[in-house]
Amino acid sequence: MSELDVKQSVQRQFGPVAAHYATSAVHVAGPDLDAMLVAATTRGDERLLDAGCGAGHTALAFAPRVAEVVAVDLTEAMLVQARRLAAERGLTNIAFQRGDVEQLPFPDGAFDIVTSRYSAHHYPHPEVALREFARVLRPGGLFLLVDVVSPDDPTQDTFLNAIELLRDPSHVRDHTSAQWRGMLGAAGFAGDLLRSWDLPLNFEAWVARMNTPPLAVSQLRALFDGAPGEVRAALGIAGGQDYSFSVPVALLCGRLRVTR
Repeated sequence: MSELDVKQSVQRQFGPVAAHYATSAVHVAGPDLDAMLVAATTRGDERLLDAGCGAGHTALAFAPRVAEVVAVDLTEAMLVQARRLAAERGLTNIAFQRGDVEQLPFPDGAFDIVTSRYSAHHYPHPEVALREFARVLRPGGLFLLVDVVSPDDPTQDTFLNAIELLRDPSHVRDHTSAQWRGMLGAAGFAGDLLRSWDLPLNFEAWVARMNTPPLAVSQLRALFDGAPGEVRAALGIAGGQDYSFSVPVALLCGRLRVTR
């Protein structure tokens, strides 16, 4: 699939389901969002960019703690939900705009903090996005990334990315934490893994959130039924007809290196 096809697929997939993400428990809150707020150590005068903001939950959480938030997403329907949620909370220091994280419409050094939460697995070229984040950050600026990360084991990696793609055709890849650290370093960040979690996912809610077609849901169940024991154990796949499971999630940070 070409880069253009991926980005068009993202908009096709998320436009019709944007309202689901406005209320999704996974996205509204969680230990990962709390950890991002702690890791940012904000003073209150920062300008923050939320990249791939979706329904805006990360932007909404940071807005009371910083001077200004700019939140960008590729899908206009997601931005509609985000604007509605911000208005309901009376938050006036967030600007939502449509944009591509691989071609950001901002000048160099425009932000103190960049965040990306549960969107990076859709980036066709994550290394390009990271270079853009480095470009728009001031020297010494902070990048915070939360996403599902793939296990180091090749079998588990293959299984996780296969079910992600079957559930959501706009999925590109869950990278390992080591791969993210390598890409952060190549983009000019001093990268580090801050925390990791197992994120429990209810299977029925997981597929309903993306409006996964019935045939694909049946194929997912068949994959779960046939998963090797090591995969079942690693992802905590429930027995019987439940099919709920867990995915590894990580919080990584990148501090932009100051060059003289």
